[in-house]
Amino acid sequence: MKDTKSLMRKAHFLGTKIRNLRKRNHLTMEDLSARCVKVEAEYAPSVSYLSMIERGKRVPSENMLEIIATVFQKELEWFLDDIPEEQDITPVKGSRGGISGMALEPNFLFSNEILQIAIPELLSQTGTTGRQFAHLLIRAHQEHHQNHFPDLERAAEDIGQKRLPLSKGDILGLVKSLGLRIRWFDETPSEVQNDIAIGDDCIVTSFYEPLKTIYVNTALKARPKRFKYDLAVQIGHCVLHDKEAFRNVLVAGHGQSTTLLEEAIPGSQSSIVGAQDILHAWRDFECSFFAGALLCPKVAFRQMLDRQGYEVSVSSLVEVSESVAMRRMTAVSPYPHWHYFDAYAPGKLKAVYRGNGIPLPWGNMRVIGDPCQHWSVFRMIDHPVTGTASQISIMDVNNEPRIYACESIYVKDLAGHAHVLCAGIDLNPAIAAQGKAAQEIAASLKLTCVKNGGSAKIPRAIKADLTSVARILNIGWVARGIESEARLICSRGAMCPRQPSCYSV
Repeated sequence: MKDTKSLMRKAHFLGTKIRNLRKRNHLTMEDLSARCVKVEAEYAPSVSYLSMIERGKRVPSENMLEIIATVFQKELEWFLDDIPEEQDITPVKGSRGGISGMALEPNFLFSNEILQIAIPELLSQTGTTGRQFAHLLIRAHQEHHQNHFPDLERAAEDIGQKRLPLSKGDILGLVKSLGLRIRWFDETPSEVQNDIAIGDDCIVTSFYEPLKTIYVNTALKARPKRFKYDLAVQIGHCVLHDKEAFRNVLVAGHGQSTTLLEEAIPGSQSSIVGAQDILHAWRDFECSFFAGALLCPKVAFRQMLDRQGYEVSVSSLVEVSESVAMRRMTAVSPYPHWHYFDAYAPGKLKAVYRGNGIPLPWGNMRVIGDPCQHWSVFRMIDHPVTGTASQISIMDVNNEPRIYACESIYVKDLAGHAHVLCAGIDLNPAIAAQGKAAQEIAASLKLTCVKNGGSAKIPRAIKADLTSVARILNIGWVARGIESEARLICSRGAMCPRQPSCYSV
């Protein structure tokens, strides 16, 4: 009989395998423990011991492992490292959004201590700053939760009382009710400049000082939508965080999120992920999400989107920017499979949300050498159009073709830089929900596009299926996209599905 020590040498993936098996069979730890007791009570693991096994903190005895194997009708050897198939150790996401995860096993190599040593080295060698990594963590958290944060929604609704739209006067009234005052500035004070790394292509739009004062750039007098957004973010800062302790700075321009610059002055940022990097990134996200929820309360905005067919022009009705309206679509829609990009030339994604795990054609860290030129969001950067543009796209994701629909719009930020906003959805789940073979339909549409050099009119039968889905989703731009040619896209030029390839030499 093997002892525990001999099992340890072959059990690096054991905890993950048991956890994934349990979840795939829809069992709680209490359920599994009870099943084990029914097999053999003497060696059955308790709930707490099961938890430690799944987290890699304990290795079961051979007798205990045989009981667990009996419950799941597996051979004992299946749980050991002789058979570490990828599907058995890949994290089970359930209905969560975002990209597929990777197994952090064996556990001893992915302990907190080892990761704390390895991550700074990884960031240093890849040229990733601590602040960039902090924002990546926040984005992954956002995607994992499919952009649903009820506590932030409630906090915003408590302040705004779910009013839609909130006028400029309403926002000013909220500022006053919180005991805050507004001051205007023409030039950013040097002490604020010193707090952040800001390039020539950026402009400070507002900042909050702990003495209960919001300073607003006079340029916002001519930009009422941005003025309302800045005040909403600063209100969120005061409501969610300590308004007596922290300065909060908002910046517009290429490469900016709301409070932290992702592209720093060369040499000014470290690859070490400090506590302040995480804190600032988290505050940045929370305040921005709060602002969207305050200006576009969930239920009222969802009802308006439904009446307006999710058109980007709804932004004018609620008196917010297209960016705020499109980002809120991803949070309030009952359909969960959204993505959102905010893209600057020549190759910079300022904001990214991909609740369906869509690959990124460009990064938000640095420019890549072979972006796919057929994405709607990037074609519009080079060839802007008036109004919005719809597109149906087909792309292989994890070796499976998927159909996407998106709506893009060309805008300029406060610093005068052109960029393109794009909101889109993954249509495969919606097709499958209607009892249709989504993979077969996507593969057929892909083949049609390949045969026609990369883009083609959507065949009548597929068009009928997509039109039905568009009506059920009640998204106007999906229906418009169906009337145009579908386009093949890819995540990188090296993976181009077109014949001949766009990058053939």
